[in-house]
Amino acid sequence: MIQSKTTVRLLTAMGAAIAALVLLVPMASAKEPAPGYTQFAGCPSPEENAEAVVCFRAVINGGHFQMGSKDVPIEKPFTLSGGFESEFTKFFYNSKGGLTPVKQKVPGGVIGLTGLTWLLEFLGSEALTLYAVTELAGPVVGGDGVNLPIKVHLINSVLGNNCYVGSTSNPIKLHLITGKTEPPPPNVPIEGQLPKEIFQDELGIFHSNKSIFVDNAFAAPGASGCVLTLFGFIPISINGLVNSQSGLPSPAGHNETRQNTDSEFAFRSLVYP
Repeated sequence: MIQSKTTVRLLTAMGAAIAALVLLVPMASAKEPAPGYTQFAGCPSPEENAEAVVCFRAVINGGHFQMGSKDVPIEKPFTLSGGFESEFTKFFYNSKGGLTPVKQKVPGGVIGLTGLTWLLEFLGSEALTLYAVTELAGPVVGGDGVNLPIKVHLINSVLGNNCYVGSTSNPIKLHLITGKTEPPPPNVPIEGQLPKEIFQDELGIFHSNKSIFVDNAFAAPGASGCVLTLFGFIPISINGLVNSQSGLPSPAGHNETRQNTDSEFAFRSLVYP
């Protein structure tokens, strides 16, 4: 049985999976894990990285992300895989690891985001479906919860290729915890959830399931890079439209995320014997 101190560290490290998201640059040419541990293929082998000690895989399989007036449900699970060093603060991954770029459908689509109802006549409803993909915008920092800087890529051909909320220079700074938050008003405290299922299987894989990580004290910046191209060659910035329709920028106390997570851990010596 894993000792309590190690368990606490593992649970803290699990937060790095929220929402998805990783530290450092991907390593090259991942090796194959031992039979029974193939889900940890994103964890770097000793030859790829000398620091990683524990291999990790997490699935964020529910919850939501609300910023300003837009609330996006997490309907499609996404996975983070890699490995942690002994202090469970730095996260590494190889070419098979990292965060899967899963598209979450944004309610209201492009029309709801921009207010441009005439787009429906030209493009049709299917072409106006809007997706959001969460990307890392800086290093993950552990400690009291998980400090996670992110940016949200808004994906639809109408918006161009670089429509984002948040950036590496001005990220959305999440502080994800399983305890009770202390947001500024008008938000009120909400509470996450420690894992309801914790067990170690016959292969030595540690499972920590049904956790909920929360934050409702973060701010969200305005959109940038959103461009509408008329007639195929006239680019018009629509950042202002996106911001006005989405309530952005949105100060702290007006946003919220809840993220349901199932995680697996295994010592790297088992994954790469």
